[in-house]
Amino acid sequence: MELIFKIIGIGLVTCIAVLILKPVRADFAMLVSIVGGLIILVMILSSLTSAISLISSIANRTGVNSQLLSLVFKIIGVGYLVEFSASLCADAGSGGLGDKILLGGKIVILVMALPIITSIVGIVMELLPT
Repeated sequence: MELIFKIIGIGLVTCIAVLILKPVRADFAMLVSIVGGLIILVMILSSLTSAISLISSIANRTGVNSQLLSLVFKIIGVGYLVEFSASLCADAGSGGLGDKILLGGKIVILVMALPIITSIVGIVMELLPT
């Protein structure tokens, strides 16, 4: 719970700094925004690492295919990176470019998810009576 307050604090300080710097030096304001976002991402990594290891251990005990689990983690990572990149573009005033990044990310996620979809369809087909 303590982590969320740190994240909110850094986010608000970054936002205020950007608002102060933007009229004076827009280039520095963008740099402060990027650095603030990266600091928050680094703070989140430790929690993310422990969550991934917990999910992996549960999957190992239940016999879930490790390749599919790895693929799910990659898809989640792509989603977060795409959202972060699109937000940076929106902060820089290039919302249109951010929208295109989001669209590209959705297509990449769809393509990455095809093996999972194929696996689910195969399981459903096995369950159906012939």
